[in-house]
Amino acid sequence: AIGQSQQTLDPTLERHFKGHRHTVTSVDFSCNMKQIATGSVDSCVMIWNMKPQMRAYRFDGHKEAVTSVQFSPSGHLVASSSRDKTVRLWVPNMKAESTVFRAHTATVRCVNFSADGQTLVTASDDKTIKLWTVHRQKFLFSLSQHMNWVRCAKFSPDDRLIVSSSDDKSIKLWDKNSRECIHSFSEHAGYANYVDFHPSGTCIAAASTDHSVKVWDIRSHKMLQHYPVHSGAVNSLSFHPAGNFLITASSDSTLKILDLLEGKLLYTLHGHQGPVTCVAFSRTGEYFSSGGSDEQVKVYSSYQLNRQDSQTTTFTHDFNSSCCHSRGAHYYTHRVGSPSTQQTRSVQPPTQKDKVVSGASDGRIPSSLTNTLEHIVGQLDVLTQTVSILEQRLTLTEDKLKECLENQMEIGLHLQNRDEA
Repeated sequence: AIGQSQQTLDPTLERHFKGHRHTVTSVDFSCNMKQIATGSVDSCVMIWNMKPQMRAYRFDGHKEAVTSVQFSPSGHLVASSSRDKTVRLWVPNMKAESTVFRAHTATVRCVNFSADGQTLVTASDDKTIKLWTVHRQKFLFSLSQHMNWVRCAKFSPDDRLIVSSSDDKSIKLWDKNSRECIHSFSEHAGYANYVDFHPSGTCIAAASTDHSVKVWDIRSHKMLQHYPVHSGAVNSLSFHPAGNFLITASSDSTLKILDLLEGKLLYTLHGHQGPVTCVAFSRTGEYFSSGGSDEQVKVYSSYQLNRQDSQTTTFTHDFNSSCCHSRGAHYYTHRVGSPSTQQTRSVQPPTQKDKVVSGASDGRIPSSLTNTLEHIVGQLDVLTQTVSILEQRLTLTEDKLKECLENQMEIGLHLQNRDEA
């Protein structure tokens, strides 16, 4: 009976979507879990609706492969990057309105929203990282110390830092305000395909072509954990929102879920035929989605992870305070934060009484007000996007008008010169 109940709590396939005509390169959930965005080598962005029987939206606009997609924090915009050197901002509905801007002089590998939704960071084969405003897509500045293609760039949870990975085998940490590179990690035998911040913002994880995943502390600059668990290049990874688990996608056709507290492999999933190219947890951690060279998008439930998460010590305390000084804690077979080897604090799950009291006195905003505010923010996003589209059209009209006036002046001068002659 115990085995059966455990089995039902294991990650289970909930949905799978077919519609792309080539490798799926990127996947992301909207904040309300109602939509999933994917990009593909087929040059399309797809918006899949989690509700059964609801049609998917196919967005055509990019001229070449889509390399990255991400929902804005409010969920009312989707950014996509492409080999056609552009970035597009889409409104994820049937109208498929979008604005486009040429972001780089080569393939744009990655696009990422800041936590406040006001800024975009892009990474490119032109060896640069660029920052842009979401409104009007105004260029802000470049970061350019990488010596080869930049595969990935991400904001830290507090938007103060940016992490980037490159084919030059380095992972760089940047201060957004000073625009300086504050540290460069170069531990990988290969290069990192993908890099991201832990939800606490205190460490980073990198998915490497050397078949491994490594986790570094960004304050001590020490490697905390090393997971040589795959037999092919690791293409993507995603932290569970609570920070205790990490999921990885590899060319060995598997997804692997790592328990960061225990420092060990928890699950291996064989859902795709061929390389798994992308993976992402939903904002709540209840689901995760993956895409691969088999052109399929799969959605799994992760109830067991949420259940375990409520019963374990938080990773941000034990892992960061206890393990960042231990060089021997980085192998995945070791227990990280184990009470028998580390001085850790155990956090007991709250009792029913505690839950009731905390719910009544924590000063939370009522959910109805939160929903209303989210709706207002969403409508402002759409309005901003619409204004941006109108501004682009107005600029085109102004350019045409200017051209007409210049032509008219030329004709006038030509007639005047002829009359004088």
